[in-house]
Amino acid sequence: MARKSYLFTSESVSEGHPDKICDRISDAVVDTFLAADPYSRVACETLTTTNRVVLAGEVRGPETITKDHLIDVARACIRDIGYEQDGFHWKNADVQVYLHSQSADIAVGVDAAGNKDEGAGDQGIMFGYACRETDVLMPAPIYFAHQILKSMAEARHSGAQPDLAPDAKSQVTLLYENGKPVRATSVVVSTQHSERVSVEQVREIVRPYVLDVLPEGWMCADEDFYVNPTGRFVIGGPDGDAGLTGRKIIVDTYGGAAPHGGGAFSGKDPTKVDRSAAYACRYLAKNVVASGLADRCTIQISYAIGVSKPLSLYVDTHGTGEVDEAKLEKALGEIMNLSPRGIREHLKLNRPIYARTAAYGHFGREPEADGGFSWEKTDLAEELRRALA
Repeated sequence: MARKSYLFTSESVSEGHPDKICDRISDAVVDTFLAADPYSRVACETLTTTNRVVLAGEVRGPETITKDHLIDVARACIRDIGYEQDGFHWKNADVQVYLHSQSADIAVGVDAAGNKDEGAGDQGIMFGYACRETDVLMPAPIYFAHQILKSMAEARHSGAQPDLAPDAKSQVTLLYENGKPVRATSVVVSTQHSERVSVEQVREIVRPYVLDVLPEGWMCADEDFYVNPTGRFVIGGPDGDAGLTGRKIIVDTYGGAAPHGGGAFSGKDPTKVDRSAAYACRYLAKNVVASGLADRCTIQISYAIGVSKPLSLYVDTHGTGEVDEAKLEKALGEIMNLSPRGIREHLKLNRPIYARTAAYGHFGREPEADGGFSWEKTDLAEELRRALA
């Protein structure tokens, strides 16, 4: 029997965290290629350290996108995040590009040819999840952790909080009673700051952003509210710690409240099922919950490299479902073509919409007019209800 009362914790990291800088740059490279050719192939990894950025990976796209162009893309990302520090500055950081042509062996397996449909870019398992804990059908701990940092970043960018710097982390622990979150038992926020403010001042700068995000009456006791618990945090970003693409996959998804297949998202074009199929799983799980067919839903899909048909589709409604899960699996497979091409076309993923996903989560966001976060739509809910009536 599932536990009804427990504590659960999730963390988030800001756009200025070293790993998130790398995710942002890698996704900006994807956007650059897709803007020039929607069918470009990109697998870009980024590393950052003190005043240095290294891009590596494989691409297939227009030759008009040069190394100098990509260096400018990386600098623009760093500038937009807000790094103008001695140890990491958008203008004078050393940016190196080691992107090469996509492997011909991979291309043969993945490309459509003759009667062969486009195959998956790799083997793997992908998960999606949705629940009723928040309006956006996301687990509450990760949602609040993201929102705290997002609101602080907005205040920093607007100039309302000039003493906040780009690098930050948050962590929210919620008490669940009868399976539902009721309040926070602890909140941790570590944020880089200017030299002119004290630890106590930083704590009071941060406090209103936490209070604004948490529901009224949910704030933890003051002794369980930790802001920069180690003290001073002036040196941050890549000058304080190296960063790499793809190291924050739990932050990117459900904060540990649901399984993760292991593959990162950022830096990958939508032929890579690590990304596109994980988006499809979230889309289907969210529509199941939005349709009223379940209060919680986990979906898993698996693929083999070069094969278009999914090897498996699994649905778990955690005892909250209104219909048999086997019937739900059959209906989902009929309503949406879950081949790599089918996913890309249904969600319209061949667009430059990825740099915006790199911080504050790929899920639980609002669908945007230009197609960003299309996997957050609930446009299948009514069709699902009809199919399973």
